[in-house]
Amino acid sequence: MQFGIFSVSDVTRNPVTGVTVSEAERIDAMTQIAVKAEEVGLDVFAIGEHHNPPFFSSSPAAFLAHVAALTKRIILSTSTTLITTNIPVRIAEEYAMVQHLAKGRLDLTLGRGNTVPVYPWFGQDIRQGLPLALENYNLLHRLWREDVVDWEGSYRTALQGFTSTPRPLDDVPPFVWHGSIRTPEIAEQAAYYGNGFFANNILAPTGHFLPLVNLYRKRFAHYGHGTEEQAIVGLGGQVFLARNSQDAFRTFRPYFDEAPVYDHSLSLETYAERTPLSVGSPQQVIDKTLESHDLFGDYQRQLWVVDHAGLPLKIVLDQLDLLGEEVVPVLRKEFASRRSPHAAEAPTHERLVRQKYGDTPPRQPRPNANRGDNVTGTSPYQDSDPSAPAIYPVIK
Repeated sequence: MQFGIFSVSDVTRNPVTGVTVSEAERIDAMTQIAVKAEEVGLDVFAIGEHHNPPFFSSSPAAFLAHVAALTKRIILSTSTTLITTNIPVRIAEEYAMVQHLAKGRLDLTLGRGNTVPVYPWFGQDIRQGLPLALENYNLLHRLWREDVVDWEGSYRTALQGFTSTPRPLDDVPPFVWHGSIRTPEIAEQAAYYGNGFFANNILAPTGHFLPLVNLYRKRFAHYGHGTEEQAIVGLGGQVFLARNSQDAFRTFRPYFDEAPVYDHSLSLETYAERTPLSVGSPQQVIDKTLESHDLFGDYQRQLWVVDHAGLPLKIVLDQLDLLGEEVVPVLRKEFASRRSPHAAEAPTHERLVRQKYGDTPPRQPRPNANRGDNVTGTSPYQDSDPSAPAIYPVIK
């Protein structure tokens, strides 16, 4: 089981001081938060992708590469990579590069995001959002698994003899989670490829995502990747901690009251009761997280938002101390004691390498002499066997 944090990278006015930090200050603070997450023993740090104010993370790959240089152990991820408006070729190249720089400590979550204008900003039609998401991942899947790709689809020019570089580390692509809040086709795609499904449940009522998770599990088994309980599920949430419940609600209330993401027809107490927002003491956060296990069964990754709504850096770092010292160690033991022996392990690069190669050394692609182009249609790598092309699933 992996525990960690994720950020939407908002730059929001602090309602207590009235101060809005600069983008530079927020980026620096986020770097400190990521490093602190590793220091307190969390397993994952993830950041979203946005291309408009008040968010700063227009280039998660660049930010995660920077964090990779400052950390040694923590898994780095995206909480959203926009599969609809990013070019799959660039996703393949940029995140393979970050995977190398992080020595394998990278995965990513693909999604469509929730910012409508992003589609025309990047030359796409939001009315084609779902087929774009499906087609673009189908291409990304192949780019990371075949040295040479010939491909033709509906939403971009064809590829002929294309090689995405660098090849994934150890020739094992970063693990992919597919995130969705309402779309069964995305759960179906995650199941089809045997990838993970991430239910980013930070605003909807508790249990809202259970039908999607159950659909994903059933289809995962249908496609022959294992049993339903071996499907790989991640859950999102929010947390605000203090030593006691009264202090937690008192401190967080002004941030909740002005944060634009919440439905302010509901009180903080009601929101904390009905949604995955955990506000209270360490024990209360532990209890609420264990309720997710009771509802969803075994799952592999739990991420929380801890830094949004204008919270100052010190308060965020204090949250991480409490998570690392008093919450996550207890949750590790509780989840381990409840875990089915047949449930899937949480995905890591090391596990994926063992799954592909067993005890044999992993492939390290070595290019042939410089050909001066990338469209000859033959493999540019010394160990490629053109008589044994990659085998990949095709969605019709």
